[in-house]
Amino acid sequence: MRLTVGRLGHLGDGIAEGPDGPVRIEGALPGEAVEGEVAAGRMAAPRILAPSPQRVPPPCPHAGGCGGCRLQHAAEPFVTAWKEEVLRTALAAQGLAAPFLPPHVSPARSRRRAVLAGRRTKRGAVVGFHGRASDSIVAVPGCLVLHPALVAALPALEAVTALGASRRGELALTLTRSDAGADLAVGGGRPLDAPLRAELADLAARFGLARLAWSGEPVAMRAPPLQRFGAARVLPPPGAFLQATAEGEAALVAAVTATIGPARRVADLFSGCGTFALPLAARAEVHAVEAEAAMLDALAAGARTAPGLRRVTTEARDLFRRPLRPDELARFDAVVIDPPRAGAEAQTAALAASSVPVVAMVSCNPVTFARDARTLAAAGFRLAAVQLVDQFRWSPHVELAAAFVRGHIPARRNEGERG
Repeated sequence: MRLTVGRLGHLGDGIAEGPDGPVRIEGALPGEAVEGEVAAGRMAAPRILAPSPQRVPPPCPHAGGCGGCRLQHAAEPFVTAWKEEVLRTALAAQGLAAPFLPPHVSPARSRRRAVLAGRRTKRGAVVGFHGRASDSIVAVPGCLVLHPALVAALPALEAVTALGASRRGELALTLTRSDAGADLAVGGGRPLDAPLRAELADLAARFGLARLAWSGEPVAMRAPPLQRFGAARVLPPPGAFLQATAEGEAALVAAVTATIGPARRVADLFSGCGTFALPLAARAEVHAVEAEAAMLDALAAGARTAPGLRRVTTEARDLFRRPLRPDELARFDAVVIDPPRAGAEAQTAALAASSVPVVAMVSCNPVTFARDARTLAAAGFRLAAVQLVDQFRWSPHVELAAAFVRGHIPARRNEGERG
């Protein structure tokens, strides 16, 4: 079948209109003429008859099989513009528009946190990312996404997999860079008994891991794998969420800080270990709310030892089931909210009904972001600015920071602002 690609889908595949409906075309770009077999609405191995001017040679030798990067064949300016268009389209579907600030794209080899897969083999182990549309694991020596410190730790992950994976199971290997070295949290392995614990501790020492945790339990720690959030140094729980790149985190923190402006009392909702709460505490009192108590304990410990911070309080609370009510929000001058992919429908409704004048929202899902943005807009908030913050280059993943303000409060602006 010969088709012409009309657009990119949300997974980064080309989409063409076929005689029986839309066809997903692996690795194709808009405007390209392609030919290949179609099965179940998908062309898995297209022949590119007329390549797009936006097509470039993939820089990584693993690009053909690894499922970690789906857009290495597209020029970087095109990918950035496409991700911004994804945001605009999601907002337009809710009847919204906003000025866009210049995007931030994290550089290659900057990913400081990644979840890899590990599986035992007859000859040892394989560690890497899953292949495209497959449960196979593709080894990625020299990966162009991971920070070099994480690439250097891959042999340690292979040794851990060979030692602790079950014969048929697969390990989830959460690898995080810290100033003290690689921080590894392993899930899905054999039950932890005394012999396995001793072998893992020996392995961690041999490879110089800062910390090794097994099913959430630390089994070895050569040095605390601290993370820096503003003036604070925080020891996150094993495998805890962290922004994917240091550069992306800095861009998000800068966007949030600019949005809240001179606010003196701030609520940080879905706060995690303090990505935003602790930098903001240099200028405002912050109340951090998070469902996982271990993350809040880490945040509070970091706040206690950091110099020059204003008062930081914490509250363990499931914001999906028990969002902060409008009367509880009344004491804050600004709110920061960074929900997971599902968004924060209930909490956004409470914000809309509150008297809070400023909301800084961070999101990793344009669709749920736009839904929640419409709720705020209907309550009188103005979507003053949106910024793409791309920590997952060469992937279809889209992240953003946004500013919502009420009435007389001026919009955040930037010299390079684009409408």
